[in-house]
Order: sequence, then C-alpha cells, then structure tokens
Amino acid sequence: MKVENSATASGGVAVPASDRGPRRRGTALAFLGVLAFSGSFPATVFALRGFDPWLIALGRAAVAGVVALVCLKATGRPLLPPRDQWRAYALISVGVVFGFPAFSGLALDLGASTAHAAVVTGLLPAATAACAVVSAGERPRPLFWAACTAGAAAITAFTLTQHQGRPTWPDLLLVGALLSAAVGYTEGGRLSRKTPGWQVISHALVLSLPLTAPITAALALTTPVTPTPQSVAGFAYVALVSMFLGFFPWYAGLAKGGIARAGQTQLTQPLLTLIWAWFLMGERFGPVTVVAALAVLVCVAVTQRART
Repeated sequence: MKVENSATASGGVAVPASDRGPRRRGTALAFLGVLAFSGSFPATVFALRGFDPWLIALGRAAVAGVVALVCLKATGRPLLPPRDQWRAYALISVGVVFGFPAFSGLALDLGASTAHAAVVTGLLPAATAACAVVSAGERPRPLFWAACTAGAAAITAFTLTQHQGRPTWPDLLLVGALLSAAVGYTEGGRLSRKTPGWQVISHALVLSLPLTAPITAALALTTPVTPTPQSVAGFAYVALVSMFLGFFPWYAGLAKGGIARAGQTQLTQPLLTLIWAWFLMGERFGPVTVVAALAVLVCVAVTQRART
C-alpha cells in the first residue's frame, strides 16, 4: 500500500494514500481559519478607536463565551469538558482567550503598526511546530532548529532596524502574543482529534467566562467608551470571528490535516494581514517589511519540512 512521506504527517507517522483526501480537506479547513485570523490586527486597530485595549481583550472573550454557551446548550452538548482535560483547556484559555488578545491589543495600542505586528508574529507557525514537538515528544532534525533560529534572527534584525537598534515594548508584547497563540493552537489541535473543533474552543471560552464576564462589565463601566460604527465593527469581528468562528475550521483542520501539515497554512497569514492593512486602512509599508515577511515565510517553510 502506498504511503505518504512521513514528514507530511502529524507526529512523523506514515500516512496511507487513502488518507490523503481527508488531510487535504484538513489543510483547506485550516486555511479558512487563517483567512479569518488574518483580519484580526486591522479589526483590533479599528476597535481601539472606540474602546480601551483591556476592554477589547477581555470583552471579545466574554462575548464569544456567551455565544459559545448558547451554541453548546442549543446542541445538547455538555457545557464543560471532562475534568481530566481541564489542564489542557486551561492552557488554551491562557494562550488564545487571554494571552494573544491582551498582548497583541496592547502592542497595537502602544503604536505598533498592523504591518509590523504581522511580520513579528510571522514566526507563529514555527512556534506552534516547536510546541507540538515538545508536546508529542518528537526529535526533529537539526535543520528544524537551524531554520527556527534563522527566522528568529530575521525577526530580530527587522525589529532592530525599525527602532534604532533596540526592541520596544510593542515588540516584546508581540513575542508574548505569538508564544501564547502557539500554546493554545497546539493544545486545541491535539484535543480536536477526538472532540469537534468548535466544541473545543467553546469549552475554553465557557470555562473562562467566570473571569471574562465580570471583568468586562467592570471595564465597560470604568474605561472610556466612545463607540463608532467602525470601532463597533472591529470589536464584533474580533469577538465573533477571531475569537470564535475562526477556530471552527482552524482546529478541525489541524485535527484532520495534522498540526505539521495543516499548520503550514499559517505561512500565508502575515502576507494576508499586510493586504488587509493596505486595503482597509491604507497602511503603507516599505520594502524592508516585505523582505522580512518573505524571509520569515521561507524559514518557517523549512521548519515545517524538517520537523521529523
């Protein structure tokens, strides 16, 4: 029986030819998730024009949590996952419910451009792969680590050229954002092998509601709120699409296509974000930004090919 190259399979396991169709569909689903996530930074910038960054970070999770609770209830699914999985769901919550929204929102609020944020977080596929390596106990080839190092060097060089030779707080916050997302993506992709992806993110959001809901209410009462159609649209996008609906195809894609293979679709996210920033916001970026984005894309592509 023909098998697919082991490097294309999650965990380095050879994949029967009959499984190629489902894995291709998994990759296609993952790309839909990436397409949804690629609009997150521009939407956050729009939301910041009317709301406090902390209100956006926690509020998007609270709104998505309420919607997730309704969906679970309507479909007759349990509102909470099995207790033996709570640790994994806690990691998802820390990573994608709290960490990424807070770190990225604060970075954009402190002056990071959408294009700059897209390039710095371009290492997310490599970071996700590294987390998957640790989680699965794999032993990647030296080329994997060499490519990760080269990508990190490219990002470091880019940030230093942008800020007179030193990193800034927004840069450090963006690194925190990509590390947070990597942890949340890895755990979510692993759980989605046995639980539908939409249910995984729903459980994580519902488990977070005891924190996100009261804090959001307090922030709404104590921070400046000047809603405009643009800021409300941006907030609605990050709450319903970035925080909830985008995870449906994303986690399903990671489960069906394998974290290694389907995760390669993240390679397109920085470039998609640059396009959205130009189209929606008229944001301009120079050749250094484009070169850095392409350099990261190449480095991450090598990491994905060299995982095992």
